[in-house]
Amino acid sequence: MIVIGERINGMYRKVGKAIQKRNKEVIQQLAREQVEAGAHILDVNTGPASANPLAAMEWLVTSIQEVVNVPLCLDSTKSDVIEAGLRLCKQKGVINSTTGQKEKMDVLLPIAAKYGASIIGLTMDEKGIPRDALGRSEIAVSIIAAAMDKGVPIENVYLDPLILPVNVTQITSVEVLKAIHDFKTLSDPPPKTVLGLSNVSQGTPNRSLINRTYLVMAMAMGLDAAIMDSTDRELMDAMISAEILLNKSIYCDSYLDAYRRR
Repeated sequence: MIVIGERINGMYRKVGKAIQKRNKEVIQQLAREQVEAGAHILDVNTGPASANPLAAMEWLVTSIQEVVNVPLCLDSTKSDVIEAGLRLCKQKGVINSTTGQKEKMDVLLPIAAKYGASIIGLTMDEKGIPRDALGRSEIAVSIIAAAMDKGVPIENVYLDPLILPVNVTQITSVEVLKAIHDFKTLSDPPPKTVLGLSNVSQGTPNRSLINRTYLVMAMAMGLDAAIMDSTDRELMDAMISAEILLNKSIYCDSYLDAYRRR
């Protein structure tokens, strides 16, 4: 299971202030905390805090890489901001993200091919987010086809079936689980799957409980990665335990400590 740490995001007040004031210590502490807690990749989003998001992305990437040695997942609506970050990445980057809209794929997929980056494909298009798993799979097929056409290997594609808050649209939770399973049948080799996990609990009480319950359910359907809070210890414990039960890790009595030491 690939953990993408979600906390370096300019939409968070603490991070937004740090970006505005170029407070490197705040960003570097968040980077270290997430990696030490088990994050394999760090999501990096300048958010709305900067008048110059391209310069902010360059500063964030440089600051983070001074203290941790993990890949970065670059999140921006602007392709030039993403490319500026990729140019500075010391390891294989991840683009977060394209949709199934042709004009977006035509811009972002060539950038992924140019830098050998992975890319997250959101299963939505001009019509929005489909209501069911079948509609998500149809968009997923178009993303896979476009990636192959633009020279992006399937193993570099992460499909996101877009989980929505359970308190807004409860049926979506079931349809997304079906979609995760169905995506694995769309190509050979199969594409990877990813979720922005925290979206499922947005606006609800007991957010951590909902997040970790849904994560385990999604893992059982074949989920490969999640953008999530790696510093939530109970969430990470649930993920580690699920890997044992799904026979993806070797059991030992101290498996939680063993995972963290690894």
